[in-house]
Amino acid sequence: VQLQASGGGLVQPGGSLRLSCAASGFRSSVYTYGWFRQAPGKEREGVSFISERAGSAYYADSVKGRSTISVDNARNTVYLEMNNLKPEDTAVYYCAIRFGSMRYAAGSYDAWGQGTQVTVSS
Repeated sequence: VQLQASGGGLVQPGGSLRLSCAASGFRSSVYTYGWFRQAPGKEREGVSFISERAGSAYYADSVKGRSTISVDNARNTVYLEMNNLKPEDTAVYYCAIRFGSMRYAAGSYDAWGQGTQVTVSS
């Protein structure tokens, strides 16, 4: 299984970014995509999760109301759109996939992308 994340960059406070993560090399009828982030000196935290049929989604309180997760099953790609970005959103963002129902713990995910840096600064 391979996941390729992209879309990070430098953005000013209040700006927007759309992260993408393309997955390949798997066959499963039940899976969950997750976006995590890790800032320097901090633990990795779950940001948002979505089931394969987009029937359910979860957002951490830190991004709720400012982010939207979506999935394109035809392309095996998951997106995370983030708006009104804040300096505290600065982190390396990772996508991950879990072959099973939704869980929020990083340790329950089966494969990870390489991470994409998001820096929010003026």
